[in-house]
Amino acid sequence: MMVKFVRTSLLIICITLPLSGCWDIKDINHRLLPVTMGIAKQGEEYEVILQIPQPTQNTTKIKIVKETGKTITQAIDRISMNMESSVELLHLRIIIIDKETAELGIADILSGFIRAREVSSKTLLVICDEELDSFFANVNGAMESENIAIFDFFEKDKGWTPHIVLTRVWEAFRSIHSYTIDVAIPIVASGESTIISHVGSAVMKKGRMVDRVTSDESLLFNTFHGEGAEGKIEVMDKASVLIVDSAVKNKHQFVDNRPYLQCQINIDVVILEAQKGATNEVIKNDLEKALSNRFKELFAKIQANKADILGLGQYYRSNIPRTKLKEWRTAYYPALTLDVQFHVDIRNEGYIKNPS
Repeated sequence: MMVKFVRTSLLIICITLPLSGCWDIKDINHRLLPVTMGIAKQGEEYEVILQIPQPTQNTTKIKIVKETGKTITQAIDRISMNMESSVELLHLRIIIIDKETAELGIADILSGFIRAREVSSKTLLVICDEELDSFFANVNGAMESENIAIFDFFEKDKGWTPHIVLTRVWEAFRSIHSYTIDVAIPIVASGESTIISHVGSAVMKKGRMVDRVTSDESLLFNTFHGEGAEGKIEVMDKASVLIVDSAVKNKHQFVDNRPYLQCQINIDVVILEAQKGATNEVIKNDLEKALSNRFKELFAKIQANKADILGLGQYYRSNIPRTKLKEWRTAYYPALTLDVQFHVDIRNEGYIKNPS
C-alpha cells in the first residue's frame, strides 16, 4: 500500500512540474510591439522614439512615445515604466538614426543591440536627414490616415526600388569589425508631396558616416551586388529604359603587391520612352557611357574616403597575409585599380518602334 502511494505521488509531481514553466508569461494584450525606433544622441544622452501601432476596429492608429537616457536601454526602460504595458523589441523592423549621430559613429549602438539580443539582427537601418522629432511628426499623420507603416517603403514586395539600399543590423555590425568591407545605409527625409523622400545613401566607414551618394549611385551599388533589376534610368535626355536583368562578372588580380579588378556588368533593358531619331545603337552607347561614368564617380568618391562599401577587399583576403589585412583600407584599397565596363543589351523596343 505504501509503495503504491509513493508511486502515485511521484507521478503527480512529474505531471505538475512542467506546468510551472509558464509562470512568467505575459499576455499579448499587455505587450507593446513597436515596429520603428528612432535614435538621436543629444550631448551625453540618447533620445529614443518608438512608433507603436495600435489596431482598432477599422484601422490602425500609430502612437509615438519618446524618452531619453544615458543608454538606449535606459531610455526604453523609462518608456516601459510609464506605459501600461511592457515594451518588446523583437518585432522591430526599422531603426532610424539621426544623421548627426551617424556622423559621430554608431558602433556603440550596434554593439548594444547585438549584446542585449533584444533587437533582431535582421532589423533594417536607416539614416534620417532631418531632426527625428520633425520627421516623425510629419510622417505619422499621413501614415495613420493611409494605414501604412514606414517599413512598407523598404519591403521588396511593396515600396522598395533598386535605388534604395538595404542594410541590416548584423551587416553594419560586421563591417565595424571587418578589415575588408564597409556598408551603405539609406538616407530618408519627410517628403513634400509624398510621405517619405529617399535622398541617397550614407557611406559608412567603421560605423561612422563619412560621405553620401546619390540615389542613382545607390542603384549602381545595388546592381554591383546583384540587386539592380527593374530600375528606371534616364539616359542623356534621349530615352527612358527599364532594367529587367543584370549580371556581374569580376576578375581580380594581385600584381606587385597591388590589387587590380576587372568588372563587367551586363544589363538587359527594355525601352520605355525614346525621343524621335534616337536609334537603339545611340541609346545603347549613351547608356553604357552614362553608367560607366557614374560608376567611376562612385568608386572615386568612396576610394577617396577609404570606405570599401562595394566589399572589394573580400576578393583579396586570400592574397594578403592575415597580419596585413588591417592595412587594406589604408595601404591596398587606395592603390586599387578598377576597370569597369557596362554591356547593355536592348531586349526590345516596348511599344515604340525606332529605326535601327
